[in-house]
Amino acid sequence: MHALVLVKQVPDTKNAKLHPVTYTIDRSSTINITNPSDLNAVETAVRMKEAYGGMVLSLSMGPPSAVETIRQTIQMGVDQGFMISDRAFAGADTLATAYALSVAVKKIERTVAPLDLIITGKMTIDGDTGQVGPGVARRLGWYVFTNVLEIVDIQLNKRMITVRRQTNSGYEVVVSPLPALIAVDPSIYKPRRASMPNMVRAARYQPTIWSVDDLEGIDRSKLGLKGSPTIVRKVFPPPKPEGGEKITGTLDEQVKILTKILLQRPEWIKTNAKVGER
Repeated sequence: MHALVLVKQVPDTKNAKLHPVTYTIDRSSTINITNPSDLNAVETAVRMKEAYGGMVLSLSMGPPSAVETIRQTIQMGVDQGFMISDRAFAGADTLATAYALSVAVKKIERTVAPLDLIITGKMTIDGDTGQVGPGVARRLGWYVFTNVLEIVDIQLNKRMITVRRQTNSGYEVVVSPLPALIAVDPSIYKPRRASMPNMVRAARYQPTIWSVDDLEGIDRSKLGLKGSPTIVRKVFPPPKPEGGEKITGTLDEQVKILTKILLQRPEWIKTNAKVGER
């Protein structure tokens, strides 16, 4: 079984800074990481290889620095990594990104091997849309399943896959023909620690990098800003929570002030009394 994992390098949103004028993420001063839920997808794909054989590939669209994300997938057991990197892809929304990735997937199938499965994370922390994976599947004409909690079974001789996925009302078990694309929930598998041989291999690894000129038959009008109907007008951080009142003075003075505050909020006293009774 041959599987491909879609991965993305994203800004670490815990430490992201916004440009004071454009209100876009200042990527020059922000640490980039591999999208966390994509690592769950990599772990899923590597486990499928261990169970059913075949190989696992990874694919990313991004700037040259995204090579580090590909190398991280190699550390985890991916066999080959691919990137599409070109200024023509810059500014792409989910529609343009899905189109570019789908063209790259088709080239991988032509030049490397036909794929049985594409696995993605649930969503990226810089967009939180969950749209790229299904968009790629739609352009490939593949079945797609999101919020996958478990791969129950794969029958390669019958070209069928069984997954358990979460829905708004509960869970469902779905049987689907292959090839298919699945977006896995982060709870599916915890990413493994890299082995020393894989770490050494990853440190030296150079992925295959394609520019827009290497993707035969691609429609440039569907790429980047030109191919993106979504326009982000402004990005802004949520307001910082205001700090509470600082109590100073001697211990007795602080107790009196705190008692006065509690008497003004009797619901706090009630809640704390219940906690104390336990």
